[in-house]
Amino acid sequence: MATISDVARMAGVSTATASRALNGKSTVDPELAARVMTAARQLSYQPNGPARNLRRQEAAVLALIISDVENPFFTSIARGVEDVAHEVGYSVVLCNSDENAEKERRYIDVAIQERVAGVILSPTGESTTVDPLLARGTPMVTVDRPLTDRTSDTVLVATLESAREATAHLMAHGYRRIGCITGPSGVRTADDRLAGYREALRAAKHPSSARLVRRTEYREAGARRAMLDLFDQAEPPDAVLVANSAMAVGVLAALKELGLRPGADVGVVAFDETPWAALVDPPLSVVAQPAYEVGQAAARLLLSRIEDTDRAPTTTVLGARLIARGSSAGPVG
Repeated sequence: MATISDVARMAGVSTATASRALNGKSTVDPELAARVMTAARQLSYQPNGPARNLRRQEAAVLALIISDVENPFFTSIARGVEDVAHEVGYSVVLCNSDENAEKERRYIDVAIQERVAGVILSPTGESTTVDPLLARGTPMVTVDRPLTDRTSDTVLVATLESAREATAHLMAHGYRRIGCITGPSGVRTADDRLAGYREALRAAKHPSSARLVRRTEYREAGARRAMLDLFDQAEPPDAVLVANSAMAVGVLAALKELGLRPGADVGVVAFDETPWAALVDPPLSVVAQPAYEVGQAAARLLLSRIEDTDRAPTTTVLGARLIARGSSAGPVG
């Protein structure tokens, strides 16, 4: 039986465009809509999207379970998911797990009880939480982090490579004792950013030390404590790679307490672009991750999975971009 993915491929359009055309959305270019309808007729396609879900007593609703709703990275993912879902008639319910496996498990139970059409999940790291979804056959896509010992469609960012690039950037600008403040052990993004940092130091035969690394929660308060702790030693870092934007706020607060200026006294590069990053003095150098595009890609994968539950799982990896600003301009003197 033909799927909507088959129709989209024959018509030379995206799955989302094919869905909009088949649902009679006026936003589709008439020429594209005609191609989709022709392909659907040739393939004898029978629509089985939201209408099929309703026949199975499933709601045309997607659940999005993210790690931290206060983190701009995840709110941008949510917007990308919602924009794609809305185009094809799905609603999105947003849930915040707070990096808590038990809370994640409760939200998954609710998603099953409410018979959502599919789930997009940023996993806490405990893969067993998704077992009820797998047992029921609920379509699922993971974002930002893969499941450790389960298989699913996944959308990631090349975070290890980006951390390596950011660390090399700091070395190239004259910083010599480069530290890293990253997230909890066992969280894939935190582990990858630390690994990328270490790879860059090794590649440059640059001295490294465990005394220059701190692991803490992905929060402002934890990063502030970690930064103050780094400077409460005989040889503190002269630059630091910071694993997310919430942590960056804590690092900048600690530097202010210490009377040190980013860039001139201590180089700083942080993951994730935010509206305030270019406004601080000096502007903050960042690794800009394509969060909105991650959300879009995840939603499209989930819609394809809903249409065709038998296809092989895929992993999509998107690149990130280093934006160099004043906070990594190089030490003075």
